[in-house]
Amino acid sequence: MRVFVAVLPPPEVVEDLDSFLEPRRDVEGPRWGSPAQWHLTLAFAGGMPTHVLEPLVEGVESVAAQRSPVMLRLAGGGCFPDATRARVLWTGVEDGGALEPLSRAVRSAAAVVGAAPEGGPFVPHLTLGRFPRPVDPTRWLHVLDTYRGPEWVADELVVVHSHLPTGRGHRPRHEVVARCALGAPDAG
Repeated sequence: MRVFVAVLPPPEVVEDLDSFLEPRRDVEGPRWGSPAQWHLTLAFAGGMPTHVLEPLVEGVESVAAQRSPVMLRLAGGGCFPDATRARVLWTGVEDGGALEPLSRAVRSAAAVVGAAPEGGPFVPHLTLGRFPRPVDPTRWLHVLDTYRGPEWVADELVVVHSHLPTGRGHRPRHEVVARCALGAPDAG
């Protein structure tokens, strides 16, 4: 099963970013992701055995209980794999370093229970869209450089089961299987 652990931006943050992008979307741009599925991935396990889900949720709950909520703001942008042959366009996280220790702890908890995380070094980002072939994303990066969204307090982690599309042109379906509050339960 495909599972990821993420921070979900609140509706007002999603609406702000969506409003910023709306007049800029055109035929020459990427295939845009659905704002309803926008998230900041902390760890992704693409081939996790089903029986590991419950221990993974318990591990994420433990990590979340030991961490404080973090202040976040979406800002700027980038692309993967690089700016000469972009396939993925994203917006970044201002002071994304606040998420790095959280990602490290979640990835460690996932590995311990048998849900080995995939991917390279952690880059805090929210995927906006994908290009059908490698492109020069310069104009999109210039546009995203002007974006600075509203601040919000991230106070929970979500564990999400990502269901692969069932046919051509369909998109993955995301199912939140657990919400894990940041901060100890008895914290005021």
